Amino acid sequence: MSHSPPSGLAAVSDALLAMSRHLEVRDVLKTIVASARELLDAEYAALGVPDDHGGFAQFVVDGVSDEQWKAIGPLPRQHGILAAMLHEAKPERLADVRKDPRFEGWPAAHPDMSDFLGLPIRDGDEIIGALFLANKRCLKPQGGCGFTAQDEELLSILAQHAAIALTNARLYERSRELTIAEERSRLAHELHDAVSQKLFSLRLTAQAAAALVDRDPARAKGELQQVAALAAEAVDELRAAVVELRPAALDEDGLIATLRTQVQVLDRAHTAKVTFESLGVRALPAAQEEALLRVSQEALHNALRHSGAEQVDVTLARRGSGTVLRITDDGSGFEPTATRQVGRHLGLVSMRDRASGVGGRLTVESAPGKGTTIEMEVPGG
Repeated sequence: MSHSPPSGLAAVSDALLAMSRHLEVRDVLKTIVASARELLDAEYAALGVPDDHGGFAQFVVDGVSDEQWKAIGPLPRQHGILAAMLHEAKPERLADVRKDPRFEGWPAAHPDMSDFLGLPIRDGDEIIGALFLANKRCLKPQGGCGFTAQDEELLSILAQHAAIALTNARLYERSRELTIAEERSRLAHELHDAVSQKLFSLRLTAQAAAALVDRDPARAKGELQQVAALAAEAVDELRAAVVELRPAALDEDGLIATLRTQVQVLDRAHTAKVTFESLGVRALPAAQEEALLRVSQEALHNALRHSGAEQVDVTLARRGSGTVLRITDDGSGFEPTATRQVGRHLGLVSMRDRASGVGGRLTVESAPGKGTTIEMEVPGG
């Protein structure tokens, strides 16, 4: 079957429009990569955004299946040809990437690539990423590269627009974070003012009651009733503020849907396989749902960032009259009793606090080289 790529100005225009339509950074990156591969009729395309530690903050590929991508393993480091693109900052058009002196090999599951076109993405003087294309679908000139000077020119137009789209998406994400932070800060302020005033009144009224106990018991009783009323108001103020601070997704979707979405996102973003299963759990009180969500986030962060796990499983299930959240990984594990420092480092202290704060309990099973299981059990559900 003959394959003819989209051509001409209309195709380029479509690609550029698609890039600017997205507001999330990852969506923008995916669109850029898919557009580049399609426009230049290549088998593979990738885009890397460098981090500050010699690796990639994000690396998006097109033309590689999810299974292949998982099999390839961790994200590449900035070395070989990839590093050249980021540090020498000039286009590279190669007939056979494997024969380049800078080529340093790739993992066993990596697809084989020959002709190669790479280009830095610049924002002013800063290199904010690099676009890579491999294996142009065409008859190659003898010993030459399938990618042409026109391809390079087209990719440089895409790269310029990619820089704008990427910068805009980053600004959007930053502004959204700021909005949330400002909102929380405002709420914290209001909460502090309201509750401080209530507690100040409480203290004065309690002192007045104490002074009156011997002299005028009837009036003291009235003051103590006032103390009870003020305390009830303070509790209501706190509850209202906490409801406002709860993660929106929980309110709209409930714990199970929120956990499922979170796990799907993490499964896509990490090389480890992350799964979620829910067994017969109904809705729980809001405070318990939030505590369970926070503990799962902390435990998943540990498993994916620190343990080197290849498989992480999250289950939410009924147990007797209660509900149990279990996060199991096959990572490096640790000695739970070894040091308080490990507990602090992995957020175990805050997880335990969250569990006990809603009448639940947290148990941790782990050993070096044996993976980790964290369970949080709460009554109800």
